[in-house]
Amino acid sequence: MKLSIGWINTLQKVALLGCTCLSTAAFAGEVSLKSADGTVNLVGEFVDYRDDNYVLRTALGELRISAARVRCEGASCPTIETAQADVKIAGSDVVGLGMMPLLMTGFAAALDADAELANSAIAGQTIAKLVGDAGFGEELGSYLVTSTSTEGAFEALLAGDAEIGMASRRIIPAEAKKLKAAGAGNMISPDQERIIAVDSLLVITHPSNPVNEISVEDLRGIYSGQITNWSEIGGPDLAITVMTHEASSSTRGFFEDRIFDNQASVDLPDQVLAADEQDMAAKVNEDEGAIGYVGYAFQRGAKSLALINECGIPTRPDSFSAKTEEYLLQRRIYLYSREDSTSEAVQDFLSYAVSSEADGVVEKSGFINLGVERRGQDLNGERAVALVTGDADPFESGVMREMLASMLDNDRLSTTFRFRTGSSRMDEKARIDMARLIDFLEGAPEGATVTLVGFTDDVGAFEANRRLSQGRASQVGEEIRLAANGRLDHLQINAEGYGEIAPSACNASDRGRAINRRVEVWLSEETAG
Repeated sequence: MKLSIGWINTLQKVALLGCTCLSTAAFAGEVSLKSADGTVNLVGEFVDYRDDNYVLRTALGELRISAARVRCEGASCPTIETAQADVKIAGSDVVGLGMMPLLMTGFAAALDADAELANSAIAGQTIAKLVGDAGFGEELGSYLVTSTSTEGAFEALLAGDAEIGMASRRIIPAEAKKLKAAGAGNMISPDQERIIAVDSLLVITHPSNPVNEISVEDLRGIYSGQITNWSEIGGPDLAITVMTHEASSSTRGFFEDRIFDNQASVDLPDQVLAADEQDMAAKVNEDEGAIGYVGYAFQRGAKSLALINECGIPTRPDSFSAKTEEYLLQRRIYLYSREDSTSEAVQDFLSYAVSSEADGVVEKSGFINLGVERRGQDLNGERAVALVTGDADPFESGVMREMLASMLDNDRLSTTFRFRTGSSRMDEKARIDMARLIDFLEGAPEGATVTLVGFTDDVGAFEANRRLSQGRASQVGEEIRLAANGRLDHLQINAEGYGEIAPSACNASDRGRAINRRVEVWLSEETAG
């Protein structure tokens, strides 16, 4: 049994939806109560469902666990009939189970309301009722969240079974075309596609494993069966237990797409399948030879490894590298809506989900919010070391020294603007990032210097790329000034361009080149603190 006492206390404080109807199933027998993030995994004899709490008899005695944050599994679990809801949300279980309950609670708090949550009779389905005046007023609206898959989000939107779709990847053209033909509008419009968080898949091992980093090539070798012992990659003489998810898992699909990069993946006969991400972490923690992969929220004591790409560039699985989108296994988390989903309840929730008000809730859920982070740049950092030790001709070396000198005077912000292939247009995340950046910079002291720093991929001549990077940096600066509408007039905003030096990813692939076409934001160091 795994159960955090802090979780019990927290869960018992949550006010829940009054159950309107329970099934007449017998209230006896063993059941399991599990939370999405793995902090609760409790088995016991079902005693009662009382005041929106499960009552279980365990070796610790009778325990009351709030139904808002756990799902009940077993024949003796009570069922709550699904009521009609004002807003229906469907899609990715990563979002629905991992983030949505807390997001609903935060949304209610922003309205000075209380979110009363309960599981329905359908697995993966949660009902949230918002009650005004901190739970003592009128009902403000009800929300039905059904956790299935990312594909299920677009199917539900297409069928009109949901107003909001949850996705752990961006909609693909075929899905967007079907929805447009059905009258759902332009699904990649900023009014219908919203990025609410980022998530990093962590490659994890047993805590006792001395290996601290792994190359993508070695990871591919492990998951294709070519590497079978940790000693082959500098670890102990210990057989590798390869763990993965079911073939239908969107998390597995994302992992294999990034690791195998359009090459065929291999279904190993002796690999261990995990039921979900918390099961994956538990299995890795129990097996000294294991390797697996889980979302940022599900590490659960396992050891995460840094990843080294084909060009030898390491990336660390932390929130900063996820926000800059330089970590190889980083993904965006989306909410989608139909063009005709214009009800006030839908729009109010979507506006909250992308706002800074939701940052704390997103972080508490274990995901990575879109808030701006600040990090120092010094000569001991991996980027500076790569510049100092890089092989370049005298002209390029001079540009590298110029960049190093500027780095020492500036911190880097996590906000990073990227451009579509062959275009000067920024990508779909830029609008959100720009608004967040302006809010952050508004608080910088009078006279502080903001430097927009442009980079490119390595396609083309060095000097042409440097001019292109300078032009893009200047363009971003102008767009920031225009969007700020005078709010940043107290700052000095400059633009620099360094072309193809200091790549964040390998230029050998389209994805790597897209990562390298970027404009970073640097802030003068003396403003720190």
